[in-house]
Amino acid sequence: MAGRPEILFPLFAGLETLQGIGPKTSKLFENLHVTTPKDLLFTLPHAIVDRRLRPSIDGALTGDVVTVAVQVEQHRPAARKGGATRVFVNDGHVTFALVFFHAHIRYIEAQLPVGARRIISGKIEYFDGLAQIVHPDHMLAEADVHAIPPFEPVYPLTAGITQKVMLKASGSALARAPKVAEWIDPNLKQRENWPEWDAALLAAHRPAAPLVDGMSDPARLRLAYDEVFAHQLTLALARSTARAAKGRSSVGTGHLQSRVLNSLPYAPTGAQSRAIAEIAQDLAAPHRMNRLLQGDVGAGKTLVAMQALLMAVEAGGQGVMMAPTEILARQHLEGLQPLAQSAGVNLELLTGRDKGKERVRKLAALASGEIKILVGTHAVFQKDVEFCDLRLAVVDEQHRFGVRQRMELGAKGQAVDMLVMTATPIPRTLSLAHYGDLDISVLDEKPPGRQPIKTALVQTSRMEEVVSHLRGAVAKGQQAYWVCPLVEESELSDMTAAEERFKRLRAELGEGAVGLVHGQMPPAEKDAAMADFISGKTQVLVATTVIEVGVNVPNATIMVIERAENFGLAQLHQLRGRVGRGAGASTCLLLYQAPLGETGRRRLEILRETEDGFVIAEEDLAMRGAGDMIGSAQSGLPRFRVADPDRHSNLMEIAQKDARKLLSDDPALTSERGKAARVLLWLMEQDKAIRLISVG
Repeated sequence: MAGRPEILFPLFAGLETLQGIGPKTSKLFENLHVTTPKDLLFTLPHAIVDRRLRPSIDGALTGDVVTVAVQVEQHRPAARKGGATRVFVNDGHVTFALVFFHAHIRYIEAQLPVGARRIISGKIEYFDGLAQIVHPDHMLAEADVHAIPPFEPVYPLTAGITQKVMLKASGSALARAPKVAEWIDPNLKQRENWPEWDAALLAAHRPAAPLVDGMSDPARLRLAYDEVFAHQLTLALARSTARAAKGRSSVGTGHLQSRVLNSLPYAPTGAQSRAIAEIAQDLAAPHRMNRLLQGDVGAGKTLVAMQALLMAVEAGGQGVMMAPTEILARQHLEGLQPLAQSAGVNLELLTGRDKGKERVRKLAALASGEIKILVGTHAVFQKDVEFCDLRLAVVDEQHRFGVRQRMELGAKGQAVDMLVMTATPIPRTLSLAHYGDLDISVLDEKPPGRQPIKTALVQTSRMEEVVSHLRGAVAKGQQAYWVCPLVEESELSDMTAAEERFKRLRAELGEGAVGLVHGQMPPAEKDAAMADFISGKTQVLVATTVIEVGVNVPNATIMVIERAENFGLAQLHQLRGRVGRGAGASTCLLLYQAPLGETGRRRLEILRETEDGFVIAEEDLAMRGAGDMIGSAQSGLPRFRVADPDRHSNLMEIAQKDARKLLSDDPALTSERGKAARVLLWLMEQDKAIRLISVG
């Protein structure tokens, strides 16, 4: 794929080439992530002001924007310096005031001479029963009324950039929008009644009607679709390239897997069986597997991952499971070890702590093929770590490994198949946005035998009752987590710090009964405190959110989350998932400080109503929007300018199907529509896709 098409050159020139933009203004535009005319085209107005001329302000409400023809009647200068200068005008029905603070009297008199007729536009306010407009947006001679657009776009701004500058700059950028061949499927475009690309841009920037909402406006929907289609086309190209890459067929015999299944006290869920079958099919195929295993806390991802690893072993190879932290790696080891023993397979752990002779032993056993399954952290990426025949890599994306790291892992073997696991239920929309290049298996059932967790909302004023309840539970041999939002007491916040709560609970429950874990502790201390809790030496673990992805303690049946209203919904769900892992009934107490705000209350009520992580994730998305939910943890998500993954979920699904169909029909994108799609990829700066096409 040669360079950027010439037709797009004007859109990727410097901003200074646009009307009214010099070097200084160009620098200010960077704060809006605008560096080219193309960026301006996709920086759409967020509101439309109706400035149609009306006969009178009569009936206008506070906050209404009005545009009327008036006659200037009287000037009343400010009584004191910096005070309000008032100019009284009449629209033929109503007399009202134009108000100016810190006014230059001569300028006002020149603009609004008594007896003159003017067009005034601005926001109505009422003061002492009299209508007024403070600092009108427009004051023009009647002959210049056409200079005020009937529907004025309102753009996002930054310091130094005014609406006037934005209007002029966007107009100059629009003049450069070329006529392009259509990349949207003609049937879809007709069905949705979407305009041509350049017409859509013009309609979005210079509307001919008020903007009701971006969800029903054909022009905006078309531009949103262009963005998600380009993104989904990139993911589809990545997927088809990965699938086209020569893989190795790994066909399991089933003899090790059946040993594991026979050792279980329960039968796998339908969702687990389905996921195992999908993985088996992928592994047996001649192309490389690239699959996401998505499941809620306690959905049984460990069993599915183990069966997948055993398929690789049955085929004569090895498997590796990667975790982002040592704590999680050890947790995986604990989960997989009993299953490996049932299968009679050698499974070991490799972390950065392995030194000297022990490390040499493990590396030798790995290189010889003696170790069949390895559980590890980033230490697995080191150059001296060599496998005999690595066939499958399972990656726990609890804190997300990047694509580059996944590739490094894949390089440890020949055409390594990849299974990515996530414990955070992600709404389908976001799954499509982030993982569109992967095939997805969803575990949406919980294994039998898992106890429901009783969730209760308790005011912090009842703290003594909670501690008393905890004392009784500890006396019966139960274990509990107590999660605090801060590590140390802060003057800026009344939230109880973990260290302070630890001291108070230790005084109440006894010296050796309470442990403390937080992110600021040295790793050795943290591990020791965790180990004491796992072994039952301590019965209550006071912690910060460091335990959100922490240890598996089946005996822990109580989770207390202090000042729960300050945690995110997904975070609360993850924390609650730390209990309910054993046979005993479990409780989660959400301690909140009254009065609760509407959002805080809704969050806690949702948590009380359901344990379904996917329902919670959807609610979270609806409440917070994709931006907040994505956060740094999902920073790989695309930054759309027009599309909103939350509100345009239907577009995302259509775009994924369309992108995959287009590539299926035209893999090299050489048809007329394929060539147009190439222009779209250049326009949207989908460099990854362009590289993939170039390589292909």
